[in-house]
Amino acid sequence: MTGPVDHPLVAAVKPLADAMGAELLGPGDARADDVVLAWEGEDVVAVRLPQLSESLDHILAAMERRHGMPLAGLDRKTKQEAVRLLEARGAFSVRHGVETVAGALGVSRFTVYNYLNRENGTKGA
Repeated sequence: MTGPVDHPLVAAVKPLADAMGAELLGPGDARADDVVLAWEGEDVVAVRLPQLSESLDHILAAMERRHGMPLAGLDRKTKQEAVRLLEARGAFSVRHGVETVAGALGVSRFTVYNYLNRENGTKGA
């Protein structure tokens, strides 16, 4: 990032930006679709949000870090929990989201749909 990297606002938003896969820029480098954050009336940092498909990749990578292993190595119950979490975070509203998640989990699309249907069936009961 160019700009005031040691500013408290930058330090505060950096972990969130990293988790989302966002890019922090100097406010002068902001484009129209970037979010410029101000501190006491002065523009300090611009946040360039990732595309939704890039966010899904970051979410999956964060899940792997949290579990300390590739998602494909998780047991079935943990994979089902992962699918529930991903559904709550909107992963399946992204184009090819089911395919992306299935690939990360090492299961078929059919299995992901089964996990989703099982969860939705449980909610309806």
